[in-house]
Amino acid sequence: MKNFVDRFPDWLRKRFTDGQRFLILCIAAGVLCGLAAVAFHLSIHYTFDMVWEWARHQGKWFWFVMPLAPAVGGLIVGIILAKLAPNAAGSGIPQTKAAFYNDFGVIKFREGVYRFVLGTIFIGFGNCLGREGPTVHMCAAIASKLGQLFGLAKARIQAMVPIGMGAGIAAAFNAPLSAITFVFEELLDDFSTKALGGLVVAVVIAAAISRIILGEDPVLTIHIGDDITTAPWMLVSIPLGLASAFIGHVFVVILLRARAKSKAFKGVPVWLKPAAGGLAVGVIATIAFALTSLLGEAQNGVFSIGYNSLLVAFEGQLVLGVLLILFVFKFAATLISYSTGGSGGLFSPTLFLGGMLGGIFGVAMVWTHENFGGFILEEPNQVVGGCVLLGMGALFASIVRCPFTSLLIIFEMTRNYSLILPLMAGNMISYFVSAQLLKVPLYNSLLLQDGINLRKLPAYQGLQDYRNLPVSTIMTYDVITVDGTLSSAAVLERIIDGKQHHGYPVTDAEGALYGMVMHHELEEFREAGNEDSLITILAHQKVISTNPDMSIRAAANLLIREDVLQIPVVSPKDEKKLLGILTLHDIARQQNAANEQMGR
Repeated sequence: MKNFVDRFPDWLRKRFTDGQRFLILCIAAGVLCGLAAVAFHLSIHYTFDMVWEWARHQGKWFWFVMPLAPAVGGLIVGIILAKLAPNAAGSGIPQTKAAFYNDFGVIKFREGVYRFVLGTIFIGFGNCLGREGPTVHMCAAIASKLGQLFGLAKARIQAMVPIGMGAGIAAAFNAPLSAITFVFEELLDDFSTKALGGLVVAVVIAAAISRIILGEDPVLTIHIGDDITTAPWMLVSIPLGLASAFIGHVFVVILLRARAKSKAFKGVPVWLKPAAGGLAVGVIATIAFALTSLLGEAQNGVFSIGYNSLLVAFEGQLVLGVLLILFVFKFAATLISYSTGGSGGLFSPTLFLGGMLGGIFGVAMVWTHENFGGFILEEPNQVVGGCVLLGMGALFASIVRCPFTSLLIIFEMTRNYSLILPLMAGNMISYFVSAQLLKVPLYNSLLLQDGINLRKLPAYQGLQDYRNLPVSTIMTYDVITVDGTLSSAAVLERIIDGKQHHGYPVTDAEGALYGMVMHHELEEFREAGNEDSLITILAHQKVISTNPDMSIRAAANLLIREDVLQIPVVSPKDEKKLLGILTLHDIARQQNAANEQMGR
């Protein structure tokens, strides 16, 4: 099947180079991803508003409808996940990383469509997850499909994934700078100016589209005062950073364990698990709404994304009891929603929980100051709002493990630079402590739980570094050996037709390696009438071997230097223990695979 470019007239196809086509597609990806992210945002927002308002008009039946709404959404999503789109479960960021490193960035467009539909249903019906992770997967699928349609080389298709990823985050948060840093921190693992150009173009366009449709204001319109100045109370960022590190660690550990147990539990069908989780979330969120109503500050923030309650917290209008209820109940609801296999991300819940945690610290500080005196100079509401911000950044750094993104995303959300110093302090403390508590970040842990280890994939090492990979990644393990106690004639008689090779490792009766013999050498020994055993014939042969840990580059140099086509691979601890064989053909095959990925 021809790609889209092959259908163009020759003059049009040849008018643009591969690099020019890539830049054009970056622009197109920015437009399409921006529109898709905004549409996803609005679809979830209006779906939940519709469900909530309909339930509110049911009178006393409200208390029956709202616990069931997330369960209904979970049931619909569970059936679709089980029957049609198993890859649309969870946040979407782990799936995007796996596709980038394992599948040359090839993501099926229908996965992006399912992300949109399932995220709208699951989150819109009140389940406690966020839209940003699914937006990443959806936009990566759009960008990947563009690369496939226009016949880009595999490396270029792979490069389209971070383009879509960045554009999606930029439009979802209206935060272009943090979108760029997130791509490098979470996906690319290092900074490369080669990857920056197209990414910046797509991110700027996506953010511009978001602002045109949704307005210039960021997703969370936060005002804590432009006159706030550096003050001693900002030292709260230190204990808040420590608390965020430990709470984030507990959250991740419980999430991973709960998800593993949910996947292993066979008592409930896979398609029913999101519905069961949705029912639990509905009950928890409804109880939270009832409890906050009793305290005179009714909040439905445990349902769905919950940014409305976060905005109220910024204004310092939530009492300590309400903040505690929202934090505890949202914590539990998020764990249940994600671990039972729903479709949604963790960005929004993480920011919500961090905001509530910071609000708890802020309200406690204000109460202490009012009752015992202290050093707080600003308005109490400013202090509480500032602590909410600090908590958001610190918990994000602890759970998501992207420290620079955690700084920029809060700054871009508020457009306020006055809290940058305590924000940096709290975020870095939270990040470094949480990294010591759990070495593997959340999204990589989720991939490991699904049996995917990115660091074992050759693509993770980088194309230009394939020669630095160990011999074990390309060696042949299934080796045809010959018995060294036999003569050449007897060996040739035992070699099965179709199993002839250029050379064979020679072993004794116990399997110990004695050397290598070429097929033509066996025929020459037989024609010369040499009836000695191969071990006798090869007694003075210099055994040239490698080990599984030697780099491909070093092994290739060894083959060339010794003028041989293959060498045995032996154990580093025992040079007589044969593990496999490495041939020049193995090295050439690996080089061809790398060239194919680069589109050469």
